[in-house]
Amino acid sequence: MSNSDHIIAEWIANHEASIAAAADYIFLHPETAYKEKFSSRCLADFLETDGFQIEWKTAGIETAFTASWGYGRPVIGFLAEYDALAEIGHACGHNLLGTGAAAAACALKAYMEAVEMEGTLLVYGCPAEEIMSGKIIMNSQGVFDDLDAAVTWHPFDSNRVSNDIWQSQDIKNYIFRGMSAHASRSPEEGRSALDAAELMNVGVNYLREHVPQDVRMHYAYIDNGLPANVVPDYAKTNYFIRSAKRARTEDASRRVDDCARGAALMTGTEVEIELVGSCKEMKVNRVLAEIYYDAMTRVPVPTYTEEELQFAASISQEAGLQNHGIYFQGLEPLEPEPVPISIGTDVSEVSHTVPTITLSAAAMCKGTPLHHWAAARQAGMSIGKKGMLYAARCMAEGTKQLLEKPEHIQNAWKYHLGTG
Repeated sequence: MSNSDHIIAEWIANHEASIAAAADYIFLHPETAYKEKFSSRCLADFLETDGFQIEWKTAGIETAFTASWGYGRPVIGFLAEYDALAEIGHACGHNLLGTGAAAAACALKAYMEAVEMEGTLLVYGCPAEEIMSGKIIMNSQGVFDDLDAAVTWHPFDSNRVSNDIWQSQDIKNYIFRGMSAHASRSPEEGRSALDAAELMNVGVNYLREHVPQDVRMHYAYIDNGLPANVVPDYAKTNYFIRSAKRARTEDASRRVDDCARGAALMTGTEVEIELVGSCKEMKVNRVLAEIYYDAMTRVPVPTYTEEELQFAASISQEAGLQNHGIYFQGLEPLEPEPVPISIGTDVSEVSHTVPTITLSAAAMCKGTPLHHWAAARQAGMSIGKKGMLYAARCMAEGTKQLLEKPEHIQNAWKYHLGTG
């Protein structure tokens, strides 16, 4: 074992306090999509302090940035996120995700400097993942086109290579416009946009029986601000339409559109269909999965204090988590085949442009669902930060292996292009 083999681990150990401080700051300043002013600045400052050059307004987005260090090829991009959810804050752990990605890049930079390795590291500050938007816009403008590989992670309740097919998605707004009237005195003069929205949703709920098993269609009403004594001339719903294959998503999306048009016809209203965002399913890369899994086998998984285990027990009982008292486990094996999962991410769009790898790390105890208050609680404490530091080291060690053997990147591209 050479003296350089410990550099990544030592850099992370020596900077634990500043890494944790960045994650805590973002956790305590939760900001939703495209409003991540303080969160993005915190992460950019962290990277700039370590010697990265910062460029703001990547793809014209105010809260997006690109941090760069190094020269020449290969060019590796780390994808960082930092947006929160409305009301419940960082219940997806993006305070950990963005900080962990930045820490991985800094630790890898320390190794590359020590061994005088050529290459360019880019950290992309990516806003608005929760509404499936930021990376899709960035990708459409060619931001990731020059990368040799893209690397990221996501907080979950397990340690593994994310050999997952995240879902293809359409996000749409359905805006109905009718005619207002007094709901009691002259309802016949009105044309209710709300009736149209409700009839559309009835149609979609009947449609569920006639779509493939993996299709998901869920919606929320956007408040029109009118009292019940007015026939509403405006109503708006937001839909997420998903599946594991782009073709199935597009088919379901067209049929949901037809439900909206039919509802407008029935109610004498008009409907505007607004495509907010769209992405393909995740394109997994087996070459990268095996390289990063090998790296993860060499990194010790976190251990937990008695206090942390008691916290996991307490929150498991309070939230009704199904873990049977097993709160944390080691590294899970790499599955022989990709695993379809029922959630989505805008990283999927990047994966069709460049070979992409996603790791998972236990930043919460077993059974904790994302977008849940129990996830947010753990993202703000030591359990979450231990998962983040583990993920940072795994990403850095895996990318180190990628850089040391140029054939790894060549093979990853062959697999990506279907020529391997």
